[in-house]
Amino acid sequence: MTIYRYPDEDLQEFKELISNRLEAARKELLYLQGVITRKDETGTEDTENRYMSVEDGSGAMEREQLVQLASRQIQFMNHLEKALIRIENKTYGVCRVTGKLIEKARLRAVPHATLSIEAKKMMNTKSN
Repeated sequence: MTIYRYPDEDLQEFKELISNRLEAARKELLYLQGVITRKDETGTEDTENRYMSVEDGSGAMEREQLVQLASRQIQFMNHLEKALIRIENKTYGVCRVTGKLIEKARLRAVPHATLSIEAKKMMNTKSN
């Protein structure tokens, strides 16, 4: 049985890519958390609209959107951290369905991918 895995040099390249994306994601999350905190403290970022937003609920909607963005960012960071663990285990880049290597171009675009395009298509056809 052939064992598929990326060589250590490739794993190192992906580790750097993922680490950079994780760092950027952390900064984005801190920014979002800061905006949410400021909105909680003032109602909205500018005080003139504070009274209007109480009536129309736009402040609450905007806050909810920011919370959703922060939540997605946390989920994205979690996926990236799991990808780093797979790199350490030398299982990174192996499709969890087919066992074949996921294309490098796909991993560069979606570094936390665990499915090859082939597997993703198979799963989409089954769900339709």
